[in-house]
Amino acid sequence: MSQIHVDIVSAEGEIHSGEAQMVFAPAEVGEVGIAPQHAPLLTRLKPGTVRVQTLDGQMLPFFVGGGILEVQPHLVTVLADTALRPQDADESAAQAAKAEAEQRLAGASTETDLAKAQAELVEAAARLEFVRKLRAPSHH
Repeated sequence: MSQIHVDIVSAEGEIHSGEAQMVFAPAEVGEVGIAPQHAPLLTRLKPGTVRVQTLDGQMLPFFVGGGILEVQPHLVTVLADTALRPQDADESAAQAAKAEAEQRLAGASTETDLAKAQAELVEAAARLEFVRKLRAPSHH
């Protein structure tokens, strides 16, 4: 079976490293699916879920708060601004972050503040959605 190595890292350190059949990531242009032997690619990621399909068919979800996706024929590297493993996902913390981002958006006084607050809210909402999907009966 053909496989591809996946490394997911963030400022906090290595989040995941291992072999996979497929990787799905939230690129700026939309979700991309990466199989072994994929053509080289470098693209920005938007906040959302990176899904790694392991060699035994299991689907592992990871939250990324944006970043860079680099694809080589035998290697996928996700350089995430922030990232969460499923076991680190905390719904109350995600809800609090979203509420905080909404308050900052409401209190934004300049265009720069507004843009930053909007970006924080997008990331917080994506993080909350990730956590809620983990709690649902199916992780797909």
